[in-house]
Amino acid sequence: MSFESPADLPERSSKSQLKREMLALQALGEKIIALPAPQRARLPLSEDMLAAVEETSRIRSHEGRRRHMQYVGKVMRREDIAAIQAVFDEFEQEKLRRDHAFHRLEQWRDRLVEDDGEALEAFIAEHPHVDRQALRQLIRNAQSERQRGKPPTNARKLFQLIRDTASI
Repeated sequence: MSFESPADLPERSSKSQLKREMLALQALGEKIIALPAPQRARLPLSEDMLAAVEETSRIRSHEGRRRHMQYVGKVMRREDIAAIQAVFDEFEQEKLRRDHAFHRLEQWRDRLVEDDGEALEAFIAEHPHVDRQALRQLIRNAQSERQRGKPPTNARKLFQLIRDTASI
């Protein structure tokens, strides 16, 4: 009779660890289901996973949905999780870039409304195709609104003009 040392035994996950992994796969499946169709199409999903995702929209009962999410977690075990996570990371980077661009546009708007002309010349130099007359008019109107304590209607229109000019 031979005894095996703990180092000789294969590494086995505990039942709790397996359950945590399954719940993580279910959560990832829920994130996939919540994505808009164009983003979901970018994910490297198998036919089984696509069918499971599509089936989710037809399930109305709470208990049925809970059981279906367990099935989604089971199907997720066969998916390439690293590739799916890489696409989710791309989505996050795209969102960060959009947010950063949005903040830059907001800064331009604030500079144009607060500044007396330097920001205007800098914006025109950076975007020579801008409608200068409309830009100047919106800046004047936004400044007037701010001084009178009115809602920032023209500041919003100015932001839209800046956004359209910058093509973001």
